[in-house]
Amino acid sequence: MQPVTTCLGYGLGLRNEYYQEILDQRPAVDWFEILSENYLVDGGKALYYLDAIGEHYPLVMHGVSLSIGGPHALDMDYLQRLKQLAARVQPKWISDHLCWSRGNAHQLHDLLPLPYTEESLQHVAARVRQVQDVLERPLVLENVSSYLRTASDEFNEWQFLARLSELSGCELLLDINNVYVSSRNHHFDPWSFISGLPAQRIRQIHLAGHSDHGDYVIDTHDQPICDPVWQLYQRTLEHLGPISTMIERDDNYPPFSELLAELHKARELGNAILQRRALCA
Repeated sequence: MQPVTTCLGYGLGLRNEYYQEILDQRPAVDWFEILSENYLVDGGKALYYLDAIGEHYPLVMHGVSLSIGGPHALDMDYLQRLKQLAARVQPKWISDHLCWSRGNAHQLHDLLPLPYTEESLQHVAARVRQVQDVLERPLVLENVSSYLRTASDEFNEWQFLARLSELSGCELLLDINNVYVSSRNHHFDPWSFISGLPAQRIRQIHLAGHSDHGDYVIDTHDQPICDPVWQLYQRTLEHLGPISTMIERDDNYPPFSELLAELHKARELGNAILQRRALCA
């Protein structure tokens, strides 16, 4: 395995609520992550803004419909359209989620966890290799938030991700908020998850907010990033060094300045780590 070396810096999710503001202000954002499904169309306003913003910022593609762990055949039409979009966008990488989200006939519009078994591992690894053959690049897979587990699990989630990366050559998108949400729901140490991943395979980090209901936590992406997630992020950077970091917001959209303030905080944490490492070199 070759280590991941590309660090794009600090980015935001590209959302239509902020299109014009981005073009008008050219904010200090290093890159944007797009939701691939929003642009699998032949024309229109979304593609106009995508092209315009892509002239000034690097882009990354992030999908929610691959259903890499599903029992059904992979949707080859979807993969071809994804490849066509990549030819237009020239993304630095393409990511999706380690989950299943589709039955044989219906898209469920949710990111459902897998059974973490040897059989499931071999099934997903084969499908990842198939996707990578079509896209002609490594696939980057994200850990999802979860609210239940199967009784048949043979691995924990981070062991499954590590084995999957080894078997398939895929890279990893570490969503620190998802780790925190799942750790609260399933009562495990979030640092065991993060430190148990193969550091050399982590391509990107997600930060986001959630809804805390006390006995359980829901990954809603509609709140500011909470202090425990910031603390996990700082510890992760101390462990891994600089990793391309992006902030997600998918509802309850704040003024764009508030997202830029969160991004500035992430950048400051990363710069502080770099400075400490330089002093110790």
